[in-house]
Amino acid sequence: MLKLTFLGTSAGVPTKQRNVTALAIECLNPYSSGASQQPKKSRPWLLIDCGEGTQQQLLHTKLSLHQLTAICITHVHGDHCYGLPGLLASAAMSGRREPLMLIAPKAIATLLEAITAPTELYLPFAINFMAIEELLSPDSGSNSQVSISLDSQHQLDIDITLLSHRVASHGFGITQTISQRTLNTDKLTADGIPASALWGKLQQGTDVMTEDGRELRSADYVNNDAKRTRIVVAGDNDTPACLTSALVDTDLLVHEATYTHEVLTKIQAKNPDFDPMHSSAQLVGKFAQDIGLKNLILTHFSARYQSFDNPDSSTANMGHIRLDAQRVYQGNLWLAADFAQYTVDGAVDSISNQEGSQDENRVQYLGSARSNET
Repeated sequence: MLKLTFLGTSAGVPTKQRNVTALAIECLNPYSSGASQQPKKSRPWLLIDCGEGTQQQLLHTKLSLHQLTAICITHVHGDHCYGLPGLLASAAMSGRREPLMLIAPKAIATLLEAITAPTELYLPFAINFMAIEELLSPDSGSNSQVSISLDSQHQLDIDITLLSHRVASHGFGITQTISQRTLNTDKLTADGIPASALWGKLQQGTDVMTEDGRELRSADYVNNDAKRTRIVVAGDNDTPACLTSALVDTDLLVHEATYTHEVLTKIQAKNPDFDPMHSSAQLVGKFAQDIGLKNLILTHFSARYQSFDNPDSSTANMGHIRLDAQRVYQGNLWLAADFAQYTVDGAVDSISNQEGSQDENRVQYLGSARSNET
């Protein structure tokens, strides 16, 4: 299960209601004592983009920089990365010592180097920098996917897709896989095998021998299940079809919708020599409808759109964005707001029979992180 907290949903500049782009993704394990009761230290999280002010937004959540596992930067425009140096400095001042993975364009390393010396920025933890250009290079082969082992039964895989924007921009595919071995105690009891230490060994995958000489195979008494959750988070992009391959078997797409289609068309017509190379809500919605995508969250809205929802108003607002998408998209649609939280719960596959859950309600809106402030 992945839990999303939007820390910034404005395009280009902040507004009174929206900060610039940042998205936190917590990696929850529903097989533990319950995702909501999962200890904080076992709830690693990712940060996708880090616009200016992201660390201030984090103060209104329960997220800790000590549990931050990786930062992924989609592209070099400032509203997606200007908050990175300050966030790293605050992580250092809070006592972080564990290495931190940073997946980003090469220019982000240059940015950090330029700031480090003149500001005497000291980081007491290693930055494991992975340049997107190198990961996507044909020479990288199978190493283009980044795998993070959170524990022996919890893995995260990050893949990268090149998008279409004024600078090189990227989408990140986040795939969480959690495996679980469930002991078939009814079958053990029916076979006359009483509860003992042998049960634990069988559950761990070890074949055992009973006292009366019977050999018990773990595979006969253990069900191996895997819960797979996948989302794709896109950076700035004017061609949603770039993501067609990445969205196969994906539970949710998070994509920019900077304008309505009418406004985008007017901007392009007014200045033919400059294309902002952003998507409209209608453009993303039509693409999602065409490929049969069931869940879509739109974000990265132009500052011209007020936060209220009234499509009949003459003032540009979120109602216009929503209607622009709904005219062409019939799936589950959400318009992100700062501090809005969602859970994404993928399918459970039985490794033995390869049958997955058919539940389509995989994305749930939880409300605002700020409503839980004490």
